[in-house]
Amino acid sequence: MEYILIIIAAIFVNNILFAQFLGVCPFLGVSNRISTAVGMGGAVLFVMTLAMIVTFLVQTYILTPLGLGFLQTIAFILVIAALVQMVEIILKKVSPVLYQALGVFLPLITTNCAVLGVAILVIQKEYTLLQGTTFAIANALGFMLAMVIFASLREQLELAKVPKGMRGMPIALVTAGILALAFMGFAGLV
Repeated sequence: MEYILIIIAAIFVNNILFAQFLGVCPFLGVSNRISTAVGMGGAVLFVMTLAMIVTFLVQTYILTPLGLGFLQTIAFILVIAALVQMVEIILKKVSPVLYQALGVFLPLITTNCAVLGVAILVIQKEYTLLQGTTFAIANALGFMLAMVIFASLREQLELAKVPKGMRGMPIALVTAGILALAFMGFAGLV
């Protein structure tokens, strides 16, 4: 039951984009098409889960025992950047097709603050490795859900008669605000 609560809370109630405002740059920048939103969401799912596991192990077995907890943010940023680079190199060699599919999104994930935010939140909430992994996967799925919904709304807005001054980013920001309000409807769920 505890894991179901973590999943529902991370996807709907405390959505990483709408409740914690992490990962807004790729949310606004890469959400023009549903296909790119799904690609970015898949890449975030993979990297966020892997980064959370590695940063959890770094925190548990290196930083905390050595009394270096004050280096957490810097260590996590370095781990995430190195991890994304390693994943990119490995994918290029092992699976060129998957590299082509995710290749454009992998460098963007290095600067996605949602990945760092989830890694830090797992430590702050004192989750176990399994709880943290569940939390990371659920947050990535919540990120993907928000991206896909927003991308589909933006595709529909291209066909709508929008006033000239509101075209482009202004109507996208208004739409994102309304979408965030819709997600606030889940607030009392968990």
